Amino acid sequence: YGDSKWFISATPLILSINFFLLLINCNGHNFFFPIIFLGFLTGMITEILGVKFGWIFGDYKYGGALGYKVFGVPLLIGVNWSLLTVITGAIAQQFYQNFFMRIIIGSALMIFLDLLIEPIAPVLDFWVFEGGEAPFQNYIGWTSVALFLQSIFHYFRVLVKGWFPNQLYILQIIFFSVILIKETTIGD
Repeated sequence: YGDSKWFISATPLILSINFFLLLINCNGHNFFFPIIFLGFLTGMITEILGVKFGWIFGDYKYGGALGYKVFGVPLLIGVNWSLLTVITGAIAQQFYQNFFMRIIIGSALMIFLDLLIEPIAPVLDFWVFEGGEAPFQNYIGWTSVALFLQSIFHYFRVLVKGWFPNQLYILQIIFFSVILIKETTIGD
């Protein structure tokens, strides 16, 4: 908490390590790597359409904090879409047997994390929307993409055993919550 600037600058490293740990701890199902690839590809395509044309999420651009970009979108964003698809889908499958409930819960978990990150994204130099705040279109876009990815994840019944996805999701909530608290209470 005392050195949040270091953690902020280390975000690309932390996301990369989280993704690597996910690959080590959660693979084994036949469709695991295709889902990882689909999450990455879907994330990159939708984000490129957003950055270049304002489609899906609204008008925004990425800052420099997330590293190397392709067509204005950091590769780590595609990685993050993969990571979020798997960990939220795995959490949903632990608590629900119903296919549709799994999709809804997995999508809601993805959207919750976006809601947590959006207020601090410009401060962290992740991304910034035209006008400063994320438009409602962003959340419609997130919901649509999340529903699509969760539907594919659960349709192919990707089974992720163990509690690693839960721990990784909680870790992300704690990480971004602490940064949000720190950044919004400076000077108070």
